[in-house]
Order: sequence, then C-alpha cells, then structure tokens
Amino acid sequence: MAGHEHSHDDHAHDHTNSRGHAHGGHAHGPGGHGGHSHGVAADADRRWLLSALALIVVFMAGEVAVGFAAQSLALISDAAHMLTDAASIVLALIAMRLAARPARGGYTYGLKRAEILSAQANGVTLLVLSAWLGYEAVTRLITPPEVAGSLVLVTALVGIVVNLAATWCMSKANRSSLNVEGAFQHVLTDLYAFIATAIAGLVVLTTGFARADAIASLIVVALMLKAGIALVRDSGRIFLEAAPAGIDPDTVADRMVTEPLVEEIHDLHIWEITSNQPALSAHILVTPGGDCHAVRRQLQRRLADEYGITHSTLQVDHVGEDEAGALLQITAPDDTADDDTAAEHCAEAHGPVHRAGPHEH
Repeated sequence: MAGHEHSHDDHAHDHTNSRGHAHGGHAHGPGGHGGHSHGVAADADRRWLLSALALIVVFMAGEVAVGFAAQSLALISDAAHMLTDAASIVLALIAMRLAARPARGGYTYGLKRAEILSAQANGVTLLVLSAWLGYEAVTRLITPPEVAGSLVLVTALVGIVVNLAATWCMSKANRSSLNVEGAFQHVLTDLYAFIATAIAGLVVLTTGFARADAIASLIVVALMLKAGIALVRDSGRIFLEAAPAGIDPDTVADRMVTEPLVEEIHDLHIWEITSNQPALSAHILVTPGGDCHAVRRQLQRRLADEYGITHSTLQVDHVGEDEAGALLQITAPDDTADDDTAAEHCAEAHGPVHRAGPHEH
C-alpha cells in the first residue's frame, strides 16, 4: 500500500457507502454534499461558549463557599449543577473540535458523532445529579437544618444575573446542534434553579420556613430530570440510527414510489449522521427501459425539497435485468418458488417493501 495517493481535485466521486449503495451522481461542492453545509460557525460558537464558561466558573467558586456558610442545600445543589454546566461546556468545546476534523481513514463520516456523545454525557450527568439532589432534598424535608435566608437570597439573586448572562451567551451559539443544546439546557436549568432558590431564600428570611430550601431543590430536580431525559432520548435515537424526529420512513417511501417509472423501493434507511444531518439510502427498481439517472435525480430533488434530506444514496436498477432471469426485487417467501431463479441481490429485506398501490408497512 506504500505510495497510495488520494486525489480529490481532478476526478468525480463515485462513492459507495458502508451500506453497499452507490452515491449515484451526488455532487460535492465547497459547502458539502450537493452544495449544502453540514457545519456551523464553529469559531463563533466557541467564543460564546467560552464566555459562558468564564462566567459560570467564577461565580461557582463563590457560591460553594456561601452555600456551606449558609447551610443551604439549594445553593450547594446550584453550585453542583454549575459544575456540571462548566463540564458540559468543556465537553461541547472538545466535541466541536473533534467534529470539525475532516473524514479520513476508517472514520468515513469523520468524528461528527463526538457531538452526540457529548450531548448524551450531558443528559446522563443531569439524571445522575438529579437522583442525588432528590435524595438530599427529601432528607432535608424530613429534618430541615437551619438556613441563613439572607445569604441564600443575595447569592441566588447574583446567580440569576450571572446565569442570565451565560444563557444569553449560549443562545448566540447554534442550538440546532444537539451538543450545544445539551450545554444550553444545563445552563438554562441552572437559571430556573436560582430563581427557585431566590424564592426559597425570601420565604426562609420572611417566615422562617426552612423546608422551603428543600422544596426549591425538588423543583430543580424535576427540571433536571426533564432536560436529562430529553437529551438521552434524542442522542439515543441518533446512536440507534432511528429516523429523525418528524420524518416517517414509510411516508417517505410511499411518496417516492409514486414517482413515474418507479416500480419498487426497498432497503430504505433514514438516519442522522449527527444533529440536523439526515441521510437516506435505498434500492430503487425502475420500469424496464426507464431512464435510471433521471429517476434518481428527480428522487434526490424531492427528498431535498420535501424533507431536507440532501445526503441521499440511491441504488437504481431496472426490474428484470438480471441475466439469470430473476427479478431484482424482494417478494414474500413462496414455497412454490424455484430456488434456481431466486433473486440473489437482496437475500433479506431490511424493512418494508414499497410498491405503488395499497400495501402493508
């Protein structure tokens, strides 16, 4: 393999992806596949994330000291949550750097899913932290300690200002990335936590009701659970290569099969490479004598226009062009079928087979 060189400037790409389908005529321009962009302004995002990180780290250090002095679980839980905020932003920054690396070697998609790993880690930390804080809050509801309401109130009010600034910085980054959204949800939940803590501090200061501190913590726990579950669910869908939310593969196939000259569609797969980068592959059978390339181009246009799927990999064949006489299509098992003429192209249907007219999915 010595001296093996890749030239990407003087030849057309004829890709075959890991699913065995060819990128028929899929043009690559400066902006990505088919002239569309898979990236965001990473440098701008990093600046906003770093600004939010600096605000959070400086305030967190002071909040830990005040929380222990005031014996406030709400403040300590806020500080612990801010620690995960900082960690989530650091993870997001690392993931953005990894995802920006070009695809090469065995990583044919590059390291784009590093962002999804970061988002899932953020979701898991929210769930773990919510379990710990929930336990502590219930314990303090049973046996409430003395809480310095004035310290809690002042610190929480300052925390609201700091988190508002951090949330504003994070909102300037591209939240369509699940990675950035994960870090943003951490900071946003912390903002809600400080609001609840400020109310608890005011209640303790004015009424002496110490359990308000634990109640505020439980409210924060509920918010953390909600955000954590959403992040784990959304990142899990991408890792399991489920269809993107809002795109039903059966509906997509049913619309594709109505295209003139299309006889059958099978081996249809729709998944996300990373946040907002849907991809599709399918095997298309065309009427004998039909223009395969015209059908492919029209299907790719429809996928891009109707579903925003610009990374489509379509293998197109004519029905019945197998020299052995077997149709290049998948049919239901038939005990009377001649084994010698069984189609070998697809030994097993990976999902429903779609043809014109009513059919089961």
